Amino acid sequence: MLGLKLPTDPRWADIAAKNIEEILIDHAYCEQKAASTAISLIVTYPEYSELVTAMTALAREEMGHFKMVHDKILERGYTMGWDRKDEYVIQLRNFFPKGGSRATQLVHRLLIAGLIEARSCERFRLLSEELEDKELTEFYKNLMISEANHYTMFLKFARKYGEREVVDKKWQELLEFEAEVMKDLSKNESIHG
Repeated sequence: MLGLKLPTDPRWADIAAKNIEEILIDHAYCEQKAASTAISLIVTYPEYSELVTAMTALAREEMGHFKMVHDKILERGYTMGWDRKDEYVIQLRNFFPKGGSRATQLVHRLLIAGLIEARSCERFRLLSEELEDKELTEFYKNLMISEANHYTMFLKFARKYGEREVVDKKWQELLEFEAEVMKDLSKNESIHG
């Protein structure tokens, strides 16, 4: 369903399980960034009313997810700590060339956001299946469903605001690029890394 060209290395789940504090902290920051992305799309593209409505709901939902993850962090006696760079996201953002029309820039941003959500969905599925902590397996199972909905929403908007054939071609190219990026990741205790 997700269309990812390279599944996560199964060893990542073991790394995550042994470093759950780092996973939760990184996850909290991912939720913050997802909310920020939704807000940025609202600010940058206010003329797209349907997108603004959807992104308003998404920003609220992502901040709700942040609170849920932050609550888990606090319940376990952890502290957020400082945000780290997300090498995965940095590399994805470098895929599309800078410039182009506003509509092209919007489509690129939507495709990247969709792919981040798809990979997060896949990672949450792994956490829901592989963690021994039953509370966290249920937690990640529920979040996985949410991420799948976000992925399809971003892809739907990209196809709505861009020419379908062009968008689908760019999507496939981005998926191929992301598979190459993933070959060097899955080695540390972060949601995407």
